[in-house]
Amino acid sequence: MNIVIQKSKSSLGKEAGKMAANILRQTIQQKGSANIILATGSSQFETLNQLIIESGIDWGKVMMFHLDEYINLPIEHKASFRKYLQDRFISRVSPLKSVNFINGETQPEQECKRLAEIIKKNPIDLALVGIGENGHLAFNDPPADFETNDPYIIANLDHTCRQQQVNEKWFGSIEEVPLRAISMSIKQVMKSKYIICSVPGLRKAQAVKDSLEGPVTNMHPASILQSHSNCYLFLDNDSASLLSNKEK
Repeated sequence: MNIVIQKSKSSLGKEAGKMAANILRQTIQQKGSANIILATGSSQFETLNQLIIESGIDWGKVMMFHLDEYINLPIEHKASFRKYLQDRFISRVSPLKSVNFINGETQPEQECKRLAEIIKKNPIDLALVGIGENGHLAFNDPPADFETNDPYIIANLDHTCRQQQVNEKWFGSIEEVPLRAISMSIKQVMKSKYIICSVPGLRKAQAVKDSLEGPVTNMHPASILQSHSNCYLFLDNDSASLLSNKEK
């Protein structure tokens, strides 16, 4: 893992987006195409904005996946991650080679199998991810399943995870937040050749400390990123504020 600390959320997003763009350009040049995983949520706003304005990326050669989607939440809902990506990314770049949305409005077990067949044939070159307030990676809340080989799983969302969605104004109350989601598994995320993890904000400071300064454990799911040699963790001064060694 490589840690980069920026002064602000905006500078964090700018540098993370620039690195993502460089990886995509290099991958397309070398392979002729690139496969990417996109994250959602407020932590990704600046990173995605920078990626969108970067030049020289042939989006027609990029296959896109995303990390998770609520079960039985309509795509029209403002918290839908499909809507998020459609509005904040897909509609703002030239057409991609393919977009592989997680459809949470269909039979979830079959959807997991459908997506698994696609991603198994298309190894991921770059994953953009974040860390939740409870340390989750995608919707793998603690205690996360570090052992399953299934690329996608049905995840039960814990109280802290659901409350975060309310705090970020995606839902009006915790009762509105779905109890389950389809999530990319930990092992599938870790198969990515490169991982760029954007984690701004004071609310994430404890999760960052737990994920970086303790052992790798499924009680702090994002701690698994410590073991990925091509993971770049972008923090700002707020999210890094509890680290014992900020030069780490």
